[in-house]
Amino acid sequence: QVQLLESGGGLVQPGGSLRLTCAASGRIVRINAMGWYRQAPGKERELVATITSSGGTNYADSVKGRFTISRDNVKNLVYLQMNSLKPEDTAVYYCNADGVIRTYGGFPGPYWGEGTLVTVSS
Repeated sequence: QVQLLESGGGLVQPGGSLRLTCAASGRIVRINAMGWYRQAPGKERELVATITSSGGTNYADSVKGRFTISRDNVKNLVYLQMNSLKPEDTAVYYCNADGVIRTYGGFPGPYWGEGTLVTVSS
């Protein structure tokens, strides 16, 4: 079973920064794509940023220039550095992994973490 564990959420003032981390585990050989999604109260889950195993990235327009996604392929970690945070960034942030290759095969995904809450408020 692949598990994704997010950390780093919390309360931050507008203009502040946070760094989210997601650790993937479960006899993983390689993960083709990892990403972050978010869901605000009363809204649908939306893409924030994704990154491929070769480092290709994709960002939602609303976070371009403020958020940076990166990953450690050896440790199966993905990060989201969030700067210049706005109240509208308040949401539960979910880690995603897709195209997961495991030691003994199995379902390639997508897999989801349980989420970490980010609250931007003064």
